[in-house]
Amino acid sequence: MAGAFRPGHDRGVRILLKVGITAVALWAATVLIAGISLGDQTTVRRVLTLVAVAVIFGLVNAVLKPIIKTLGCAFYVLTLGLIGLVVNALLLLLTSEVAQQLDLPFHVDGFWPAFWGAIVVGVVGWLLHLFLPDDDD
Repeated sequence: MAGAFRPGHDRGVRILLKVGITAVALWAATVLIAGISLGDQTTVRRVLTLVAVAVIFGLVNAVLKPIIKTLGCAFYVLTLGLIGLVVNALLLLLTSEVAQQLDLPFHVDGFWPAFWGAIVVGVVGWLLHLFLPDDDD
């Protein structure tokens, strides 16, 4: 059946959409925040770099963020969640380091560009995720 429901297919499409959204959010950060750069490349290479960095950022967040939240639960409560901004900035810095190790021309210059970049990535990602249908999982 051509239009049959295929859960694996839908999940794969959803993952690709999330990677695309993260890539767009990272691109917005490179445009809006001084200190976050992609390097001089053709448009196609920039898109491929953003997609690769989006995958790295997703993996870094998927692996480390739950551990950090669990270990730093008290800090999240004490700061009313504001420590999350610092954590997101540090995860973006780590993503930049991993990207450079993989010879991807994505660079974050330091903590403050990472801090503001993480806010841009979070807000743009949230806005774009509003257009995705709800997860049934």
